[in-house]
Amino acid sequence: MSATSRRLFLADVGMGFTGLVLGAMLQREGVAAGTRPHFAPRAKNVIWLFMVGGTSHMESFDPKPMLNRYAGKTIAETPYAEALKNKLTDNVRIVVPNDANGHIRQQVYPLQIGHRPRGQSGIAVSDWWPHLGDCVDDMAIVRSMWTTDNNHGAQLQFHTGRHALEGNFPTIGSWVHYGLGSLNDDLPQFVVLGTPIADCCGGMGAHGASYLGPEHDGVQLAVDPSNPLPFAAPGPDVYHEEQESEFRLLRKLNGLSAVKYPDDPALRARVKSYELAFRMQTAVPEVLRFSSESQSMQRLYGLDEPATRVFGEQCLAARRLVERGVRFVQIFHGSNGGAGAWDAHSNLKSGHATLCGQVDRPAAGLLKDLKQRGLLDETIVVWATEFGRTPGSQNADGRDHHPFGFSVWMAGGGLKGGIAHGATDELGFHAVEHRHYVTDIHATVLHQLGLDPRRLEVPGQKRLEVDYGKPIREIIS
Repeated sequence: MSATSRRLFLADVGMGFTGLVLGAMLQREGVAAGTRPHFAPRAKNVIWLFMVGGTSHMESFDPKPMLNRYAGKTIAETPYAEALKNKLTDNVRIVVPNDANGHIRQQVYPLQIGHRPRGQSGIAVSDWWPHLGDCVDDMAIVRSMWTTDNNHGAQLQFHTGRHALEGNFPTIGSWVHYGLGSLNDDLPQFVVLGTPIADCCGGMGAHGASYLGPEHDGVQLAVDPSNPLPFAAPGPDVYHEEQESEFRLLRKLNGLSAVKYPDDPALRARVKSYELAFRMQTAVPEVLRFSSESQSMQRLYGLDEPATRVFGEQCLAARRLVERGVRFVQIFHGSNGGAGAWDAHSNLKSGHATLCGQVDRPAAGLLKDLKQRGLLDETIVVWATEFGRTPGSQNADGRDHHPFGFSVWMAGGGLKGGIAHGATDELGFHAVEHRHYVTDIHATVLHQLGLDPRRLEVPGQKRLEVDYGKPIREIIS
């Protein structure tokens, strides 16, 4: 066979269904470049729950009783004023800076909900999270997060590690996909559920692959069991055999184009997307066939209540996806076309009560379900938000953006449970103990998946030291 004939043969077959299956098999065996774990993994999958807008850390997983004691006073009138101004942390002197957007929120605002110790570990959790409070012994709560964007570009920053003004960079889900590939040939390797963040705050970039290539972008799926694949399902008058013939022709035409443009990443991604879409027509409806779940399981996720149904269906879909080998499932909650529903500049009490009520039961159901199936051992669950809220009040009944200290929790995948790591000061203003930038969460996830971020290099792409992060060793079992 001549070189030209061989290239045409590989284009026709290698770019088609057989080639994709072979490619996926090689990925699973670690043969393809960039898809071999660097060391023995503790986890296989990730479910990433992101609260859009900025959840108050003080009314969730880092309650601060001193806010009640000094409510109505200015920060300067509390015993902590000088400590806040002069605290030395990680050899860096922290001063009380402006809060979000150049404002100073100095009047201490009391907690808007009670809290109490939960589980055998006795970790304090707000009363807005009773179901997740029951799961605290399976959770590692990191109370000492910080970031640098004091506006909602922090949503993009949490996923890429870079400030939005620095440009477009790969997200954590794309790095996982790039590093490990898929365990299932019929479903996307990186799935996005819920409404992604708005264009003002990063848009598609929060699940994009940037220079890793479009084949590593997250694939959005609508969780609607009655219409599971609205944009990819064939029409009612299209026979399966007819569609197969169309795809055979399309594969051949795309194969010829691949010979002409062998280094075009967009073409490769497009061909893969066509092939995957065809197989997804069977696989996705099966994933979303919740009727196959028992009534008790549906209740566990909150599918029996209007308030919890939407997020509950997304969490249940996430479990069914990782069960089938999807590496990374990213769920957005609170997207509203703007900054996000969790952005509590006013009416924090009523707003957070409603939003917590939508998330608490389904997220706890997810942890309990994964645990009883033995899947929590190999699945990392991350609950995160872009920043916290200010200890001081805004608009009398709200809190402003707060990037200087906030909370994230993780569970499963070889992480310790029943631990609260790091701390903010007594008013919840600064992360002061075991401080962690957002890429430390990324590094911890990658470490548990068997990946070293320093070895996930792309020629010609320079990364900064902060991009790599450091695994949070204290929460790894």
